Amino acid sequence: MRERLRSVFRTGLRWKLSAAIALVGALVAIALSLVVHNAAQLSMLDSARDVQDQRVQFAQRIYETTGRLQFGATLDDPGLPKALRERVAKNRRATYIASGPEGRPDIWAALPLSNGHVLSLHTRWSTRKQRIMQDLDQALVIGSIAVVLGGSALGVLIGGQLSRRLRKAAAAAREVARGRRDVQVRQAIGGIVRDETDDLARAVDAMADALRQRLEAERRVTADIAHELRTPVTGLLTAAELLPPGRPTELVKDRAQLLRTLVEDVLEVARLDSAAERAELQELMLGEFVERRVRTFDAGISVRVLRESEVVTDPRRLERILGNLLANAARHGQGPVEVTVEGRVVRVRDHGSGFPAELLAQGPSRFRTGSADRSGGGHGLGLTIAAGQARVLGARLTFRNLLPPGAAPDSPAEGAVAVLWLPEHAPTDGGGAPDTV
Repeated sequence: MRERLRSVFRTGLRWKLSAAIALVGALVAIALSLVVHNAAQLSMLDSARDVQDQRVQFAQRIYETTGRLQFGATLDDPGLPKALRERVAKNRRATYIASGPEGRPDIWAALPLSNGHVLSLHTRWSTRKQRIMQDLDQALVIGSIAVVLGGSALGVLIGGQLSRRLRKAAAAAREVARGRRDVQVRQAIGGIVRDETDDLARAVDAMADALRQRLEAERRVTADIAHELRTPVTGLLTAAELLPPGRPTELVKDRAQLLRTLVEDVLEVARLDSAAERAELQELMLGEFVERRVRTFDAGISVRVLRESEVVTDPRRLERILGNLLANAARHGQGPVEVTVEGRVVRVRDHGSGFPAELLAQGPSRFRTGSADRSGGGHGLGLTIAAGQARVLGARLTFRNLLPPGAAPDSPAEGAVAVLWLPEHAPTDGGGAPDTV
């Protein structure tokens, strides 16, 4: 459930950056709007209080001179707010803002007269001022929305550019991981602007170069050791032929032949790792070719051609792949072994306990034969060679286990299937798609 929620809420960098900028912009816009609204309202209220204070003073002079009340002034208004009445009782002139109906403020001004009465003025917040505040609030809302949208657009622009560069870097890094030696992450991301992605790209390129040098050194050492072993192993086989017949002689010959096969396989793996192998292409009918080669390997293996297809590939390498897959099924799986050809796809299935989890997760690995159920004999080089030859052909080799219908993912397998996907177009550079598990 947690993984599902993570996949639902997983978004790209551009949207995260845009959302962050929009959120910050919205908070800033709201804060500024509140400050501007309050400042404008306070300024207008202060101005209204000043005007009311001046009017009550003019009304006082007129009343004391002529005895008439002007500007709507009243004497001893019973509605005078208590706070204002207390201040006037201290013989002080004062103004006061009270809450009126519909949320509109009332502006009061009052002062004590010499005859002991209280002269006061009371006006309501004008409709014009109320409209001004509403227009101001509307302008602030529109401005806030514009700021949020502009910030979001800027976030999408900046985040999109950064996300594009990172995606290019990730794609180039994947090509490097697949064995492409002509790919440089820094060149792949391009661009004129230099930022942290360039530092990341250079670091990845430096790491890839160091790993390539280390792998090349290991490959050369492995190839040199295998090449040096070739001569003494051949001599050992020759010497074994001179031994007198018997069970010990057969054991020596068998072990010597196994050692020779191992040396040859190690040399082949080293050549495939060097990425110098090239396919010798020919046109052939895939179904007919597979039937003929499987019959040579084991006449008891079932072959079904669901759809014939003409392909352009290297027959020798294709035969090597097919032979290794059949040998692996016979050695580590259980019968019956079935081969199916459908167009450009060849499937080899056994009815054993399935491939080990490490192989399904990481692909074939040399000198690793899997779990005890499929360990048997061998040195783990058969599938490694098959995957390497598939790369030379530009093909894709996948491995999976077959589970009973409706079974849980961790249920025991009912067999293992290796699928070889030949390319639609012949390879031109010694290899195409890598093996994928």
